[in-house]
Amino acid sequence: MTITPIALTQVSAHPDDRFAIGFAPLDLDEIYQLADAPANGAVVIMSGTVRDRTDGQAVDYLEYQAYEPMAIRIFAAIGWEIRSQWPDANRVVIYHRVGKLKIGEVSVLVAVGCPHRGEAFAACQYAIDTLKHQAPIWKKEWFKEANGTRSSTWVSIGACEQ
Repeated sequence: MTITPIALTQVSAHPDDRFAIGFAPLDLDEIYQLADAPANGAVVIMSGTVRDRTDGQAVDYLEYQAYEPMAIRIFAAIGWEIRSQWPDANRVVIYHRVGKLKIGEVSVLVAVGCPHRGEAFAACQYAIDTLKHQAPIWKKEWFKEANGTRSSTWVSIGACEQ
């Protein structure tokens, strides 16, 4: 899949879509309800979680930062792109956490509601792939070293594996 850069001039969200960045834990049920609509035959949700290893190194925890105004504009642009490519899409929801996250915590939830599962899956994958390559969100990985010390590295989420 090729990710085309999104134009951000005067992007506002579709009234049925929801986008957020915050410190609070993400609620899967809430995201599902926001993405659901009577015309949906499918709601596909992608949940990104903090894993315990990166490239063989033991991860202690992650810290996320975002340039929120621009990230929300990119989320809204992703919503409009989804509506352009999959016109039957009813709802697009993208929520991302910032701050310190422990292993197993949810860092991002992307949900798309559509009449059919194929378009819902495709639109959801497009949303997370585009978000990872275009949103100004960074994570700092904190590693456990064998000698008991910690080391860390900042990574743009666009540089992360799929």
